[in-house]
Amino acid sequence: MIQVDVQHRLGTFDLKAKFVSEGPVTALFGRSGSGKTSLVNVIGGLVRPDHAQISLDGNVIIDTERKIFVPKHRRRVGYVFQEGRLFPHLTVRQNLLYGWWFTPTAKRGGQLVQIVELLGIGHLLDRHPRSLSGGEKQRVAIGRALLATPRLLLMDEPLASLDDARKAEILPYLERLYDETKVPIIYVSHSVPEVARLASTMVVMTDGRVIATGPTAEIMARLDLVPFTNLVEAGAVLEAEILEHDEHFGLTALGLCGGRLWVPRLNGRILGTKVRVHIRARDVMISTRRPEGLSALNVLRGVVAELGPQRGPILDLRLDCGGQAILARLTQRSVETLNLSQGVPVYAVIKTVGFDRQTLGAALPQANGADTTAIPIWEASITTGSTLGR
Repeated sequence: MIQVDVQHRLGTFDLKAKFVSEGPVTALFGRSGSGKTSLVNVIGGLVRPDHAQISLDGNVIIDTERKIFVPKHRRRVGYVFQEGRLFPHLTVRQNLLYGWWFTPTAKRGGQLVQIVELLGIGHLLDRHPRSLSGGEKQRVAIGRALLATPRLLLMDEPLASLDDARKAEILPYLERLYDETKVPIIYVSHSVPEVARLASTMVVMTDGRVIATGPTAEIMARLDLVPFTNLVEAGAVLEAEILEHDEHFGLTALGLCGGRLWVPRLNGRILGTKVRVHIRARDVMISTRRPEGLSALNVLRGVVAELGPQRGPILDLRLDCGGQAILARLTQRSVETLNLSQGVPVYAVIKTVGFDRQTLGAALPQANGADTTAIPIWEASITTGSTLGR
């Protein structure tokens, strides 16, 4: 558990952030300038705050009222920056061992061989940073932080400086971190797909304040937070289970919302595996009658649970589908044409080909440390020209 209560003034910017998280991966989420990096710098000991109380598993690292300020080198907090910040004159092996040598022998939990295998960097050990790609540098930076045997790993937008190919390269390693190291992570990001894929707990920040904290699925399903969580990528995260594989058509059926969701074949996934699905609000079509004669395979029953505020010609709806939330983005004209209001039964239509294989993920961390099977994540990215329910 991490408990954070910080008040600090940086020039004209006031940081007043408070949250408690027991999640293995906690995302500090918000737009640029919301105070995410400032807050993580306080937690890491890079900034001495005006007023703060911060503890890790009950161990106080900052309490300004009691004049406690544990120096950063004694906090056992690993920090991974946007850029790898590797020592250019040292080899990869020497960079990895840098933090390890400064860790007391009794606390050296991470072993070089294990970390190298986890991050897939064995072939890089004798090379220098200048010969590495951006993704390779970040993997080495993560390894160096882990070999210092941290109690907490801080990651400040580690993928922000990478192109899409390098992000796709490193995301699978990030997904494995907690399950294989048991080191809790605070992950700073303004990317909805990254947070949906990695985080168990979401802390939403704006203007230096924390405005919401909770399980990622619950936070992303809240219509009142859409302006802060990302208008374009607004959507819901749903839990599902693999029901069957259709070998002939190359599809996999997922069970969720009391129905089935067909996605492209999830190779190597056994029946019963728990999965996570992120579906964007703008990729959901609505019908008040069960659609017929459509190419879309995915039709889920639900009821309108909430209508959000109108923003120009559009508004968002939260649907209750078998106890799980799905968000839909419609025009105000469609809402009035379909006579949609709270409690109205509807059908949510989602196109199978809209699921993007680039967002296939690994295991979703569990707060109780329970063992989990691999959890793929598919993000809906439908670009159909259909106007059903729009």
